[in-house]
Amino acid sequence: MHLSELIKRHEFIVTCEIDPPKGTNVDEFLDRVDMVKDHVDAINIGDNQRAVMRAAALAVCHLLKERNVETIMEVTACQRNRIAIQSDMLGAAILGIENILLIAGHEPSVGDHAEAAPVHDLDTVSLVNAAVALTKGTDMTGHPLNQAPDFCLGVTATPGLVSDELLMGELKQQIASGVHFIQTQPIYEPEVLERFIDSISGCQVPVIVGHVVLKSASMARFMNSNFPGVTVPEKLIEKLEGLRREQVVEASLQISADLIKKMKPNCQGVSFIPAGWEMHVPRIVEAIGGRLPRSTR
Repeated sequence: MHLSELIKRHEFIVTCEIDPPKGTNVDEFLDRVDMVKDHVDAINIGDNQRAVMRAAALAVCHLLKERNVETIMEVTACQRNRIAIQSDMLGAAILGIENILLIAGHEPSVGDHAEAAPVHDLDTVSLVNAAVALTKGTDMTGHPLNQAPDFCLGVTATPGLVSDELLMGELKQQIASGVHFIQTQPIYEPEVLERFIDSISGCQVPVIVGHVVLKSASMARFMNSNFPGVTVPEKLIEKLEGLRREQVVEASLQISADLIKKMKPNCQGVSFIPAGWEMHVPRIVEAIGGRLPRSTR
């Protein structure tokens, strides 16, 4: 079933991010997809996420679409100008890719091509406006299209930064432009999600909570130090301290399941970032009762 239909039906949505290959061999990538595809509603495909050069999201989404796998294609504002961005989105529509996640993207300096020049032709608000304009039949300059795409558009948010008036103001502008869903950065405290939902009350946009599966205590502490607005509480980190490898896996999956179940009443889905633990995603999905069998795909 298409993501847009699940949103309209107020179904609980489960997605999973899988990195595109860095190269042309897609075997390992497809193996990872196979681990989760029957347990999620869509696969998120990043657009050179974290500023690391990888195969184009457009091509990878098309590859999965040919295999009857629903995808969410990420489009970043910082890496291409408005002509290229609009062109890529129209190309996606021609190839049957309907779900687009619009994000700012990372500065090249944090990735594997630090010497690359950022573009920053569009900010996140104008990126959303460009995408919405396409669905209404024009490009950014008002020139008519020969048939408009029918996108399901999403944006990202960081609930842990709800006190940042600039960021929240931009998010509310994006929502007002007509996006269909919000996908958040990871949340490890249900209270943070509740405050975020309160802050956008009245917007009527479904929220899909991001979730990074914690593979170790050191990973959790790294996230606390390097992911602004993301906080893994010390009480969760302590549950992973000093455990053997097999114990860490079990403790981590339990943390994920317990946390998502607590947040489930306040959101309309979860988006996993498994960080190489795709094989464990089905267990978490089953534990949270997340993805019921769909009548159609």
